[in-house]
Amino acid sequence: MNINSKKHSPVTPWIIGALVLLGTISLFIGLKPILMPFVAAGVLAYILNPLVEKLRRLKIPRSIAAMLVMLLGLSVIVVLLLIVIPMLINLLDSIYEKLPDFLNWVHHKLVPWLNQTFHIRLRWDADYMSRYVGQWIQTHNASIKDAASKVLPVVWQHGSGMVEWITNLLLLPFLLYYFLLDWNRWTAGIRHLIPRRALPVYNRISTNMDTVLGEFLRGELLVMVIMGLVYGLGLALVGLESGFAIGMVAGLLVFVPYLGAFTGLLLATLAALLQFNGWTGLLMVWGVFAIGQFLESFFVTPKIVGDRIGLSPFWVIFSLMAFGQLLGFVGMLLALPLAAVCLVLIREGTQAYWHSDYFRQLPENAIIKDEKHE
Repeated sequence: MNINSKKHSPVTPWIIGALVLLGTISLFIGLKPILMPFVAAGVLAYILNPLVEKLRRLKIPRSIAAMLVMLLGLSVIVVLLLIVIPMLINLLDSIYEKLPDFLNWVHHKLVPWLNQTFHIRLRWDADYMSRYVGQWIQTHNASIKDAASKVLPVVWQHGSGMVEWITNLLLLPFLLYYFLLDWNRWTAGIRHLIPRRALPVYNRISTNMDTVLGEFLRGELLVMVIMGLVYGLGLALVGLESGFAIGMVAGLLVFVPYLGAFTGLLLATLAALLQFNGWTGLLMVWGVFAIGQFLESFFVTPKIVGDRIGLSPFWVIFSLMAFGQLLGFVGMLLALPLAAVCLVLIREGTQAYWHSDYFRQLPENAIIKDEKHE
């Protein structure tokens, strides 16, 4: 018997692939503490690599193209931080200054309204709350003044964590550059390791994964910008101070499902309670987020990201919880892309199983009852 003529079950490569995937996930979990800059650089490189390819078609050397795109990507991130962070600082200052006015509004407006409308009898000692706020402000100011004397002990105590954070931040530009520089060589190297008989399957799966991930990552990036503008401009139009900053933060956090809307609504509600003397402003702020959620759910995300990912709300929630439990915050960031990749693998594995001899072959003299009754 010729050994080379022996048939291989279509399911066998999938068993091997599943074992490799499990081993990769185990390695990923074990290296989780050092993976953040590599994951961030890899995701950014995947998003920015098409720009490098466009520059390459203009006869620009890849090393220069990678450097230009890396500088462009990091510049966009820095500009966003320089815009959003000062706005958030102003918001915190506004909250700090208006907290006593807010407590006064609760005493003279909110508590009487609750008593009259819902017959809820709340005991509210305005003098006590004023004294409490005054003590809190004094304590807060004292802690700020005393912060300088405590910097060195804190740095000494948490030095390793701070050094790790700074190291990761400094590594990101270098990692992003080398990811962009060697992207094609790495993908070609992986392709050369694939057995020739499995190359068509690999090409089909990698193409499907690239389509799904490309739609998700680039589409989600555009959704973040659009929703940030929707929330920011909406809150600014209703007159909320620092509303644009809150809206941009809510939009930028859209990539973690439900986190952006929840965080933005919480910050905007707090700011509205401190600023507006009545329910009208608060209801307008809530209306902005209601309209934004409606646009995101029914128009923006379906049209830009599309339904090709094929994840139902159930699997979205499950993937967020599962990968968050396994990988922490990194898992939350990667939950939906990893779930989309798993969905592609499951579809391909299911097709291979349906076409395998194990599934298709019937026992001798077997009768399928479902076909007999049809």
